[in-house]
This record gives sequence, C-alpha cells and structure tokens, in this order.
Amino acid sequence: MAYYWFKAFHIVGVVVWFAGLFYLVRLFIYHVEAEAEPEPARSILKNQYTIMEKRLYGIITTPGMVVAVAMAVGLLVLMPEYLKDGWMHAKLGLVAVLLAYHHYCARLMRQLHRGECKWSGQQLRALNEAPTLLLVAIVMLVIFKNNFPTGATTWLMVGLVVFMAATIQLYARKRRLDKEKAALDAIPEPQALQNS
Repeated sequence: MAYYWFKAFHIVGVVVWFAGLFYLVRLFIYHVEAEAEPEPARSILKNQYTIMEKRLYGIITTPGMVVAVAMAVGLLVLMPEYLKDGWMHAKLGLVAVLLAYHHYCARLMRQLHRGECKWSGQQLRALNEAPTLLLVAIVMLVIFKNNFPTGATTWLMVGLVVFMAATIQLYARKRRLDKEKAALDAIPEPQALQNS
C-alpha cells in the first residue's frame, strides 16, 4: 500500500513542479518585456512580477520539487530493483538536468530582481521549452521503460514536439514584430509635422 501512496504523491509533486516551472519562466518573459514600457507602468509591472515570481518559486514550484523528489526516493527504497534498469538511469539523469534547470531559474530570478538579467524575451521563450522536452522524455521512459520505441512513430512524435516548439517561437516573434511595427506606425511622419 505504501508504494501506491508514494506513487500518487510523486505524480502530484511532478504536476505541481512542472506547472510552476512553466509559469515561472513565462513571468520572466513578461518581467523582461516590462522594461520597454513607459513609466510608471514599467516600475509597477516589474514590482508585481517580482512578487509573483518569488511566491510562485517559494510556495508552489520548490515545494512541488521537494514532494516529487521525496516520493521518488520513497519509491526507490521500496523498489530498489528499479535502480538496476537502464531506463531508470536515463530518467534519473534527466531529473538531474531538471533540478539544475530549477536552480538556474532561481539564479535568473535573482538577476531579474537586481536588474542584472541579460536574457531577452525571445531567449527566455526558448528556455521555456526545456521543461517540456524533459517532461516528454521522462514520461516516455516511465511508460516504455527498457522497451523505448525507436521506430517511425517515435520520430514522428519527436518531430511534432519540435514543430510545436518552433511554431510557438515563430508566433512569439511575429507578435513582437507586429508590436514594433505598430509602434513605428504611431510615430508621425516628418512631412505631416511640417504641414501642421
């Protein structure tokens, strides 16, 4: 029975952790893009994003990570034979990358709060795709274990994920360019100024 409790709360922890990671970097994007706003909107937005980021990281994302990892340790204590399987080694490697990503987000958050972040909104959008790719790979390993498919269907699914990520990036770029064009169109022509 303990196995099912650990497994249930491990899944809950993973869902909470990933929800936090997805939204946290989205807030970073808005935080960076607030720099282009005129005052007082810039200061108001940056202060609001700072509060939201701290709360999200401290109240949702990190506790989700702790629950997910603690329950995973409980599962491995109950089922140590999993540690002999190659799929588990691969999964633990991906989880280590995810933990590094989690802590890197904390570093970015501190840089944003100090006004020292050098990342652009576009770069942060690309960074925001990393947990999606990790999630897909981890879930595939858990489902297929040592029988990980390598056929055409697998590559089709990988292609779809890459296509979706690229589409999101292209849409964000289009929105940014449209916004820049609208801002330029709002500037009066020099000839119109002379005639008035």
